Amino acid sequence: MTDDEATAREQEHAAARGSLAPPSGALVTQGEAAKMLVRRGFSPRGTALDLPFAKSREAEVQERFYDLLGHYGFRLFLRGAIRLRDGFDPTECTRYLDPRRSTAFAEHLVALAIAERIGDNRYRLTHPPDSFGATLEWYVARALREHYGFDVVEDVKFGAAGVGGDLDLVAAAEGKLVMLELKSSPPKHLHSSEVGAFLDRVGALRPHLSLFVMDTALRLGDKVLPMFVERGHERGIRFALNRVEHEVFALSRTVYVLNARPDLMLNLGIALAHGIKSLSPDPW
Repeated sequence: MTDDEATAREQEHAAARGSLAPPSGALVTQGEAAKMLVRRGFSPRGTALDLPFAKSREAEVQERFYDLLGHYGFRLFLRGAIRLRDGFDPTECTRYLDPRRSTAFAEHLVALAIAERIGDNRYRLTHPPDSFGATLEWYVARALREHYGFDVVEDVKFGAAGVGGDLDLVAAAEGKLVMLELKSSPPKHLHSSEVGAFLDRVGALRPHLSLFVMDTALRLGDKVLPMFVERGHERGIRFALNRVEHEVFALSRTVYVLNARPDLMLNLGIALAHGIKSLSPDPW
């Protein structure tokens, strides 16, 4: 007997005998950002960030580490230290810092128990993550919470059909949903397919604001912006490249691309302010 042939009583009996699968413990439903994803029909699932320290570490350690991440030079240094998992001389981590400053950064990490000395001018991270990406997500998420009052979800699997990849950060404030994709490598390592995947995620999620954030001091106009124009054209999107300030570009009323020159958090604040104002009603 098919469902169409069953009586109402038979249909109700069949449904009542069924059982609902228990909800997954990984389902993220706490906070406004996660709930805005659920309202859009997604089932956000969180994953633990791969950080160079345990998130249970005391608040003072996290605060000092957060302050260090505010220095672009330290972020360059830490990326190199993460790559050199078996140990490093501070001068090996990046060629853009003088040896004295590199050694000072290594000693800061030792003081926080994030690194240890293993020999004469040799150090090693105590819990090396696979990459710098999660640390960058943690840093930006904390800034969004503390400085801008956003509710933030980090590293979210949102399960959009036909759309690959995870959402690095999703933030909510003022009834606005903001999606941020963070890249910790220079433009030469960015592939056109990554830009296309970002645009596909934007199309699936439909956030109020979408920020493509590159933690680099290198200009975006040489490679990154042309990629957005090309990938947008393939999807029938005509981007207008409008420089807001510094290396912050508005591609539309809701999509922004920015880098870390002169400062990552400064540019992030510029993009957020410009985007939220552009979506606000005209007071006149």
